Amino acid sequence: MTVRVNGKVVTPSGVIRQGCIEVRGDTISAVAEYPSVRDGHWIVPGFVDIHTHGGGGHTFTTGDAGQARAAAAFHLRHGTTSLLASLVSAPFELMRSATTAFAPLVREGVLAGIHFEGPYLSAARCGAQNPEFLRDPSTDELAELIKLGDGTVRMVTIAPERAGALEAIGLLTGHGVVAAVGHTDATYEQTVAAVSAGASVGTHLFNGMRPVHHREPGPVVALLTAPNVVCELVADGVHLHDGTLTFAASNAGPERCALITDAMAAAGMPDGDYELGGQAVTVADGVARLARDGAIAGSTLTMDAALRNAVAAGIPMPDAVRMVATTPALAVGLGDQVGALQAGLRADLVVLDDDLEIVRVMRAGSWLE
Repeated sequence: MTVRVNGKVVTPSGVIRQGCIEVRGDTISAVAEYPSVRDGHWIVPGFVDIHTHGGGGHTFTTGDAGQARAAAAFHLRHGTTSLLASLVSAPFELMRSATTAFAPLVREGVLAGIHFEGPYLSAARCGAQNPEFLRDPSTDELAELIKLGDGTVRMVTIAPERAGALEAIGLLTGHGVVAAVGHTDATYEQTVAAVSAGASVGTHLFNGMRPVHHREPGPVVALLTAPNVVCELVADGVHLHDGTLTFAASNAGPERCALITDAMAAAGMPDGDYELGGQAVTVADGVARLARDGAIAGSTLTMDAALRNAVAAGIPMPDAVRMVATTPALAVGLGDQVGALQAGLRADLVVLDDDLEIVRVMRAGSWLE
């Protein structure tokens, strides 16, 4: 059976104002102009969030499969049809048990992969990471996780100034795992060395990083100017000023900027007390901060809100859509499956009204009820 969805279709090459998407089974079979279609809703690819710790009151950070399934379902309702389950710095035992628990969910398609944000990070730039668990990269640990995950570990964030970082990046990329640079006090030169070793993502650019200085540009400039690096950006109006967001997007271009949520369990939930990586978090006015020192502790963002915020900041709709879907999918090796409205890819799409609010979500050819 063929399903047709008509409206303003946003493709990698632009907007088809009178467009039609044909879906057969779980796959997009055609994307075309359809002159008889009236100017309808926006139709965009399903969002791809490569950095999220939870949502809807549920978390990925404890390695619990039931919690992970519920968090993924929450984000799916907000248009995220592919997401990585991001953990935070933790003992190796938890990293190992989480990999075992999440691997079946990846094979089932509930998750698109696992992202370890830490523990191989800088104490000086730990942000909301638990300093108790920070340590130098271990190729033995990483090799074990890669083997245990059997293709489900997609990305690991590392501070390149830590001892053994370049060797760890080489190991990861040699096994097809994305190495990301983040929570780092690295110099410009150390960051360039990490990129040369194979690092290809900047974890929430600007946040948890040595700031830019005109005599020491640091990791931000190194990542922004590296042609093979995708820079994550948290478009919640808290992590980044709108001017910073648009500066990064115009500098690196939408093909090298990926919007992420960095969401924690409080996304979609009331203000109150929460937990992240064994640390108390207080959410007030939708902003999550560590109770101990007020550091930003992830976000309460969803990807549909990130898209709205980016467009409101002045990023053109086709560019913003690329940043919430196409670019992140390509960044973590999913671009041949999802991330764009084009024939042959999985039929993941989001229907939005003119205020860019969710109307309907389709994943793998099935409408979410």
